[in-house]
Amino acid sequence: MRTQLKHFLLVIAICMAATAVAAGQGVAKITFKSQSYDFGYIKEANGPVSHTFEFTSTGSKPIIVVQANASCGCTRPQYPTNPIRPGKKGKIKVTFSPIGRPGAFRKTIKVRTNAQDPVTTLVIEGIVIPKK
Repeated sequence: MRTQLKHFLLVIAICMAATAVAAGQGVAKITFKSQSYDFGYIKEANGPVSHTFEFTSTGSKPIIVVQANASCGCTRPQYPTNPIRPGKKGKIKVTFSPIGRPGAFRKTIKVRTNAQDPVTTLVIEGIVIPKK
């Protein structure tokens, strides 16, 4: 029984030490002002539309946007390539091309970062009014 207690206490001590080391290293965290945007009705004839998603680096380490991939080739994300320091803001601009895509749409953009939660999904949606 004493041996089991010693092993248990050893495991607890190791876990506490690992937590302390991780806390000392800091954590990157990204907080978006909004993760979705509705364009409403847009005219196909007017061409591409864009929306900029704003975020803040809210952790204790800089945020690095590693990648941003859209669910469709009709949607193009642009993201910062430099680290965003804690407390500073960044932007991800998403451009949607409605050409040849009449009707309702809903597109997702997967943003991969070095944050504690590494993947954030952004959504754009709306309805494309076809050319006459």
